[in-house]
Amino acid sequence: MKVILNQDVKHLGEEGDVKTVANGYARNYLYPRNLAVPYNDMTVAFFESRKAEIEAKKAAKRQDAASLKDKLEAAALEIVMPAGQNGKLYGAVTNQTVADALTKAGYEIERKRIEIPGATIKSTGKYTCTIRLYEAAVAEVSFVVKSQEQAEKEAAETAAAETKAE
Repeated sequence: MKVILNQDVKHLGEEGDVKTVANGYARNYLYPRNLAVPYNDMTVAFFESRKAEIEAKKAAKRQDAASLKDKLEAAALEIVMPAGQNGKLYGAVTNQTVADALTKAGYEIERKRIEIPGATIKSTGKYTCTIRLYEAAVAEVSFVVKSQEQAEKEAAETAAAETKAE
């Protein structure tokens, strides 16, 4: 069954897109929630009249994604994890861990959009991950994984440097 989406529907499409979906999905999910309308001459004409408005919304989303990409690539993330003497982590850094670090830095990114090479990181060091934003916009975010001992040592060094400067 062909439908035209009234709103953005996750994993299906964006407002104004024409999609072919199963009859039951349209009748039981999309239509009752007013997420889509049937594809017919009247609805096509209605969406043609709103085409400029829909394109303006998409352009705004693209612009937001581009600015977010620049901010994310400039951000310096630091993830502190418990680790052994040789730098091997007791746990692992996953996309959820990176999402939590981004939330602390002030960015709301879904963990499903974050891709870590090799799925997990199991040792300290400097790494990069990719974040899928909107359409083809992808941000490369670099971050440092440190052990708790390293983080405490650096904090003590900076505190000592500040007291010495005073």
